[in-house]
Amino acid sequence: MTDFKALLRTLSESGVEFILVGGVAATVHGSTRLTIDVDAVYRRTTENIDRLVLALTPYHPYLRGAPPGLPFRWDAATVKRGLNFTLTTDIGDLDLLGEILGGGAYEALVTSTVTIRVFGIDCRCLTLDKLIELKRAAGRPKDFEAIAELEAIRQQERPR
Repeated sequence: MTDFKALLRTLSESGVEFILVGGVAATVHGSTRLTIDVDAVYRRTTENIDRLVLALTPYHPYLRGAPPGLPFRWDAATVKRGLNFTLTTDIGDLDLLGEILGGGAYEALVTSTVTIRVFGIDCRCLTLDKLIELKRAAGRPKDFEAIAELEAIRQQERPR
């Protein structure tokens, strides 16, 4: 089970630059849909990758769904050589995304974020409009289901 508060606190208190996307972003905007992991786009600078690796190392990150014993080293070199990582950790599941379909990397997305307080932690989160746009770009059935709810939330938020 994912400890959302612990994951967000770990990243935030370590100074990791990240943007909440996916189900957690939808939830902080008011969605009632269940999510089981944290999806975050992380900034791919050397300094941020170093902070990310240091923050998660105590929680034993491992590739989610990979067979036990598969050689996997969680270090800065691995993150630099890779891009997107679906991880399981001692405090829950985390999808670390170097870029996302239709949105690109951290630098391309950061202008479409708002700072939202989640569990007492200030986090960058995609705006509702950008979240809807990216879910539409992903085009999965579960995203189309989420879009309907997110559009209803957006409609309620707009002044009449």
